[in-house]
Amino acid sequence: MDLRLYDTLTREKRPFVPIDPKRVRMYVCGPTVYDFAHIGNARPFIVFDVLFRLLRHLYGAEHVVYVRNITDVDDKINARAAEEYPDLPLNEAIRRVTEKTERQFHEDMTALGALPPTVEPRATGHIAEMKTLIERLVASGHAYVAEDHVLFSVPSMPNYGQLSKRPLDEMIAGARVEVAPYKRDPTDFVLWKPSKPGEPAWPSPAGITTPGRPGWHIECSAMSWKHLGETFDIHGGGIDLVFPHHENEIAQSRSAFHTPVMANYWMHNGFLQVEGAKMSKSLGNFFTIHELLTTRKFGSNMWHGYVLRLAMLMTHYRQPIDWTVDRLVDARASLKDWIDAAKGFEQFPVELPENFLEAILDDLNTPAAISVMHGLYRDARSRLNADAAKKLAAVLRWLNIWNGEKTTEIYSYGYEETEGPSDVDIRPLVDARNAARKAKNFKEADRIRDELKTRGIELEDKKDGTTLWKVKR
Repeated sequence: MDLRLYDTLTREKRPFVPIDPKRVRMYVCGPTVYDFAHIGNARPFIVFDVLFRLLRHLYGAEHVVYVRNITDVDDKINARAAEEYPDLPLNEAIRRVTEKTERQFHEDMTALGALPPTVEPRATGHIAEMKTLIERLVASGHAYVAEDHVLFSVPSMPNYGQLSKRPLDEMIAGARVEVAPYKRDPTDFVLWKPSKPGEPAWPSPAGITTPGRPGWHIECSAMSWKHLGETFDIHGGGIDLVFPHHENEIAQSRSAFHTPVMANYWMHNGFLQVEGAKMSKSLGNFFTIHELLTTRKFGSNMWHGYVLRLAMLMTHYRQPIDWTVDRLVDARASLKDWIDAAKGFEQFPVELPENFLEAILDDLNTPAAISVMHGLYRDARSRLNADAAKKLAAVLRWLNIWNGEKTTEIYSYGYEETEGPSDVDIRPLVDARNAARKAKNFKEADRIRDELKTRGIELEDKKDGTTLWKVKR
């Protein structure tokens, strides 16, 4: 079985062939540390954590290098620092904001079951590499100096736009760059800019005497070059980064190193919306990972990190996700069932099931992999199949949605008795109804269902033979 990945650049799914099997290299754009990460931010870090685990499984942990950066110099950081700490010097305020936000990000990633990357570079630690790239681009005619700015000349790269496949007029309209009279072309973008008084500043490249700071795009080009080389295997991120960020990364890196590609595979996860609407603070449907883990703002419940992780994997990474309370309830119920069937078998060393691995190797087809898990659960429960239980335990641990904890610590996480019935109350009735149906005692099955209905409980019989329940809202 071979790994196949969908490449955004070529718009096709193709076999993954690493440049060097002894050093498989992946770069994923990390957080800009000005605010706590929201649930949409979590998706790429969960998706590429699964890919990281898969690459380690295929090539060996010591042969995979995963780089995920920290952007710690940015206009948004400056603005947040001035807002939160108006009485402090800006650089001290920035330090407090970035340290607090980065610490929370790492706590969130741990709660979501994500492995730490091999390398986690910070933008401010790679200013020298950024300046080296900028000097190369200016010397080769791909960049120019104007009013203490350095800008990349988009017309200097004839095939600019291959990743996003956008026509020129859309790129001009969609480029998130300030309108400036010193630009030679509307699509040109900033590599370096002068700093305002009090802002972070470094000696500028290209003969500019005014201290300045880097633009966003050059940061990732510099950090990936430093840790992965001029060309590497996989570059990942959210679909929102395709243009302009990743498009501009490609332009910078290819022009600086005269290479045909920056990365051999470009992978992007789809958008996330909440209860059918785009996430927005004005709509009241904006939730950080920290809030979902520690407060009852979403569905009157706190949600365990394993539940959030599984809920994210229930949809293929390239498809959009509708993040709903029902999705989390379904994920939590499935997780409880699986753990109930697998507990006691978690220490048995078994190979991953071939059909599970086949699904994951097919462009991280986690929905198909989850279908395999439902099948293992049915075999483990209905046939008292110890082998299926061992395999289910192995899969749960490999996906890192269970590590041997008791079911109640996951399923009843943050649950308040006053807010409704627990699974401990309802599950025996659900199981009794299913047993009656299996025995063709439909009168008793209907009676139990009617009893649950009077208590405000709705049942949903799934195609895989399981039954989910929820409180009617």
